[in-house]
Amino acid sequence: MVVREGLRLLLEGEGDIQVVGEAKTGREAVQLAKELRPDVVIMDIAMPLLNGVQATRQILRDHSQAKVLILSAYADPVYVDQVIGMGIAAYLVKQTSAEVLAKAVRKVRSGEKFFSPSVSKYLETRNGIRPSQKGRSTKYIVCLSPREAELLQLVAEGHGNKQIASELSISVKTVQKHRQHLMEKLDIHETAGLTRYALAHGLT
Repeated sequence: MVVREGLRLLLEGEGDIQVVGEAKTGREAVQLAKELRPDVVIMDIAMPLLNGVQATRQILRDHSQAKVLILSAYADPVYVDQVIGMGIAAYLVKQTSAEVLAKAVRKVRSGEKFFSPSVSKYLETRNGIRPSQKGRSTKYIVCLSPREAELLQLVAEGHGNKQIASELSISVKTVQKHRQHLMEKLDIHETAGLTRYALAHGLT
């Protein structure tokens, strides 16, 4: 909350940038983007209920004209590759100065791309390099649907079936079905194992 307030004050202090909404969770970010139709969406990777990767996918699906700017402490190639592949406009690390962030917002609003130096360096040298070679598996990207990834994150965050059903607007029976299918697909048959898997693969 403090970080969001600080970002809002910094950006609005620029004079030519208006903050039209703030979201506490990835799911709220998706909903606000759909309702407010902002020119630029600043998104973190680590967000509760729906992580920034999944939220970005849904925002770009529902609001293809939006320019998504990732501002995250994570510059892991796994995350970079995923969101770059979705068509994000910018990726900045959180050590970025307020001046550079404002510059990035203006650039992407005008249709340009903008990346932190470390991300740019990776993008320049990644040809022929798979994220899995960087020390982290990309299995879940291939085998899990967006809905399954959402469910896995909610399970890993400690939500029960009733809470998940309410959050996803589906029945408890449907949650149980999805959960069973997820366990079979991953060959993991207890909640602790699902939680470990989600943590290891950057889903929470």
